[in-house]
Amino acid sequence: MDIASIIGLIGALALIVMAMGDPTPFVDTPSMLIVLGGSIMATLYRSTLPEFIGFAKVFGKVFGGYPDKPEDLIVQLVELATIARKDGMIALEGQDIKNKYMAKAISMLVDGTDGKLIRASLERENEQMKNRHTAGASFFAAWAEIAPAMGMIGTLVGLVLMLGNMSDPKSIGPAMAVALLTTMYGAILANVVLIPCAMKLKTKSDMEALNNALIIEAVMFINEGGNPRVMGDVLGSFLDPKARERAMAASAS
Repeated sequence: MDIASIIGLIGALALIVMAMGDPTPFVDTPSMLIVLGGSIMATLYRSTLPEFIGFAKVFGKVFGGYPDKPEDLIVQLVELATIARKDGMIALEGQDIKNKYMAKAISMLVDGTDGKLIRASLERENEQMKNRHTAGASFFAAWAEIAPAMGMIGTLVGLVLMLGNMSDPKSIGPAMAVALLTTMYGAILANVVLIPCAMKLKTKSDMEALNNALIIEAVMFINEGGNPRVMGDVLGSFLDPKARERAMAASAS
């Protein structure tokens, strides 16, 4: 579970509510309908139906765990390379591999698949993964662009209602509330919820793509019969200096 996302979202909303004092004056149903309902419908308009239906599942990934640490993957890959060099590829069968992408790659090695086919298959799957994640992030990015625009539309609606009923003082307050609160709702929805969501999804996608690229290089190294002791140095280029040191220390032990 991504604790940072949970604390960040709840904390931001809590601070906004605390700043309001009494939140009752900031609750306005017409404004919510314009911003939330209108932005959802407009986002549906720019999306495919399956993409729209699946947005809740994609949103859940924001609060899910991070991909595997690359240094942990390197340690396991070095162990697998050592087994393959000592006992042959068939010895890799039945190894406990939790990373599904790595498990598929090792399975192809065990089956004796040609190296070029292994690389092509893994790279294609990695590209498809990035495309899926990009589509999910772009959904929330598009929603984030639409929400403030719907807030502006609500502001114009409120101003028109206010100017059209200047003779009735009782109508000015509700109309002004619609005019101001729609802008606020749009800004909160976009900047507190949707933009961070799109950014977090992209970050996690980049991390997973890096892990997959690392696995591809390691599997090809194993397939070519490379020395496991050298593998750590080769894969270390995927890591920052501190993570590289941890990976090298763990591999050596």
